[in-house]
Amino acid sequence: MKNKKSLGQNWLKDRAILDSIADLVFDLPGKTLEEKTPLCVEIGPGLGTLTSSLLRRFDKVVAIEFDEQLAKNLPNSFPGKNLEVVNIDFLKYDLNTIKTPYVITGNIPYYITTPIIEKILSTNNKPEKIVLLIQKEVADKICPKESGLNNSSLSLYIDNFAKTHLGPIITKEYFTPSPKVDSRIIIFTPYKTPIADDSVLDFVHKSFANPRKKLSANLTNIAHIPKAEIEIILKKLGFSANARPADLSLQDYIMLDKSIKR
Repeated sequence: MKNKKSLGQNWLKDRAILDSIADLVFDLPGKTLEEKTPLCVEIGPGLGTLTSSLLRRFDKVVAIEFDEQLAKNLPNSFPGKNLEVVNIDFLKYDLNTIKTPYVITGNIPYYITTPIIEKILSTNNKPEKIVLLIQKEVADKICPKESGLNNSSLSLYIDNFAKTHLGPIITKEYFTPSPKVDSRIIIFTPYKTPIADDSVLDFVHKSFANPRKKLSANLTNIAHIPKAEIEIILKKLGFSANARPADLSLQDYIMLDKSIKR
């Protein structure tokens, strides 16, 4: 089938890579084979290349496919398999309807990567593990400690909900049609409860309003406190007056938020 550029459809067909992704999804440390999670939710199965590998490992696969024609054709490729295909935009799919432990995977369209991740991590019914194939640049930003980049508003948001780990890079030539950028696997292990509350996340988001400016300048605008007082608070917490928003971790922002509110 011809891909639809508007839906960001790029097919990954290398069987060895597809099997390695499915192995990552299936592997839950600390669980025996008998304890493995029985259900996998796949986002955007497309032609079913990854679906095939998942069905050999999981008792059931729920495939969420927005493309009506692909959703209609997919079951025909796997007769007799425990595959449920749901023709819906994943952003509108209610994860709370799932009544059994589950994991999530998918080759995610670049243009909706962040909304998809935010939806999964903020749901009440959290998956045990998330393995996504996304644009390499975005994956690197989400895991700045591993990639050598600075923190960002997005990476700190995700730090609140899950532990993250970078997987292998999958270069563009493995896709059909070939995209303009390379992809990378990223693994999320969600926490049962978030580390901080929404007010802290809002504080972090506002602190990155001007990421290149000194943090003290941004905080002056946020808290409406004189810059000199902000610098005193930063010094007491052990931060430089020249610190930028990206220099602080999520735990740093939690402490800073509490100090400013006092």
